[in-house]
Amino acid sequence: MPIAAAVVLALVVIWLGLPALLRALGLHREKRLPKRNLAGRRALIITTSCDKLGDTGRKTGVFASEMTAPYYTFLDAGMAVDVASIRGGDIPIEAVSLKWPLRSSHDTRFLRDAAFRGKVKSSAAVPSVDGGAYDAVFLAGGWGAAYDFEQSPELGRLLLQADKRGAVIGGVCHGPLGLLAARAGNDLPLVNGRKLTAVTDKQVRELGITLTPRHPERDLRAAGAVFEGSTGFRDIFASRVVADGRLVTGQNQNDGAETADRMIQVILETSNGAKS
Repeated sequence: MPIAAAVVLALVVIWLGLPALLRALGLHREKRLPKRNLAGRRALIITTSCDKLGDTGRKTGVFASEMTAPYYTFLDAGMAVDVASIRGGDIPIEAVSLKWPLRSSHDTRFLRDAAFRGKVKSSAAVPSVDGGAYDAVFLAGGWGAAYDFEQSPELGRLLLQADKRGAVIGGVCHGPLGLLAARAGNDLPLVNGRKLTAVTDKQVRELGITLTPRHPERDLRAAGAVFEGSTGFRDIFASRVVADGRLVTGQNQNDGAETADRMIQVILETSNGAKS
């Protein structure tokens, strides 16, 4: 075989094989979810508006699959799905999360979905959103959430409205930091005494991004949450979903779809005879 042809073949094998290898290791693992029917129900995806990683000059935002996977899980169950961000408007997306080899099947679907992309381009601002209008509220992660989720009293208000309604609240990775903005009547964080998960301190260290002002495992534990996590040779490949009543959380970018599906299960289980 000519050298040029061998090089091309090798590149094709790498191009096709690396994403498959990463999935086999646990990244964006594909899991067949059961068919659900929540027609008439409403879900809200909330993302960061922060597009800068501190003063490093590096761009950041929501990690794409942590927004797209729950969105399509809710949508495919028949739910109406809205999208909001802390400040509203065009949502910043972590660029690498939409590129090879990290792009997930949900991300590919998003890139072909003009309606969803339109929602992301003109998202509602959290202060304008009534959390009591939703059956499910999902906090998407990404490094940006470490800068503006806990720091948003309006996000705390929205989550308390949703909780009062009896909505299921969930999130993945850095998203659960938003729960720290919500304080109950006794001024304790909504997460105090609750079982949950989020990105681990080990994963933060492994990725080398320790400069953010908030770290999920550290700060959720400090707020009295009962933190549960899974680990591996690299936590980016680990996975865990934890349900505690109407609070459902996922450890990282691998858990968006399963976390949203578990939220749907909770809605079905508490809705008096509703059928999936």
